[in-house]
Amino acid sequence: MLSLASQTDRAWVERALANLDEVLVDHAHCEKKAASTAVSLLFKYPEHANLLIPLTRLAREELGHFEEVLGHLEARGSRLRRLVPSPYAARLMTAVRKREPDRLVDTLLCLSLIEARSCERMTLLADALVDPELASLYRGLLASEARHHRTYVELAAGLVPERHVRVRLATLAAHEAAVLAAAPAIARFHA
Repeated sequence: MLSLASQTDRAWVERALANLDEVLVDHAHCEKKAASTAVSLLFKYPEHANLLIPLTRLAREELGHFEEVLGHLEARGSRLRRLVPSPYAARLMTAVRKREPDRLVDTLLCLSLIEARSCERMTLLADALVDPELASLYRGLLASEARHHRTYVELAAGLVPERHVRVRLATLAAHEAAVLAAAPAIARFHA
């Protein structure tokens, strides 16, 4: 079950459908950033042995998704290009506490919410797309996104008691909903 405090409205789906190539470019950047973030955590927290293998697997899988999205872009005659990123992730991460282990716990939980939102939006796209190839892409990614969400929550629960994780996740989910509500209306996965 996803730990989101809000649901995406129909306006986002309509914006995404009207700007599919831009959404795909943004999606590719999201997958690349997700892999980079997992690797970054490996470097930042090498003393946390319980993080190393799950984050390594997650980074590899995210890079595989990046390649898959690149293939769909190419098949559509489009290419990866620079985009002005949505402020979503940066604003979400403003809620991360500064002291350890709270900083790591919050980071993991924020990442879990990003994955949960991706999963929710991929479901909406898969159901709305008329292009069977793209619908198949998004249906095929759902289980991975949900698993990544759970992995980050489980990693946080390995650091502090689960009851603290549940309370903090609910707080951060409310923050994520507020960040999303204030996001600009642009064709991005997290806007």
